Amino acid sequence: MGDIDLENRDPNNINDHLKVQFEDVLAEPEGAHSIDCCWKCTNTCFNCAFKCCYMLMTLCGPLYGLHYGCSYAMLACAHIWQYTPQIRACEINCIMYKKVYTICLNCFLTPFCESCGAFFSRIQVKQ
Repeated sequence: MGDIDLENRDPNNINDHLKVQFEDVLAEPEGAHSIDCCWKCTNTCFNCAFKCCYMLMTLCGPLYGLHYGCSYAMLACAHIWQYTPQIRACEINCIMYKKVYTICLNCFLTPFCESCGAFFSRIQVKQ
């Protein structure tokens, strides 16, 4: 694993939908005019609350990292040691069932279909 990029923390743009600005959340309809100082104060309060709350919540980041690291490790382990071998065992059993099913069809259904084919092949349509 390489060094983490502290400048671009979302290089795969996973959270583009969360990049929210004040204007994306609050806006006055055309023709409505509030007092400019009230609008500026609202903008400042929004941005301050957003940044402060986010910084406080980010303090839990290492705990989230620990939780998700363990979760993905368990998920990977389950896939490697449990799910993949079970799917492979199912595939092997299905091959056997396919052979048995094919034998049964060839024994019972094939003669019937060949007889019907022979019977109906002698029909001639004349105008």
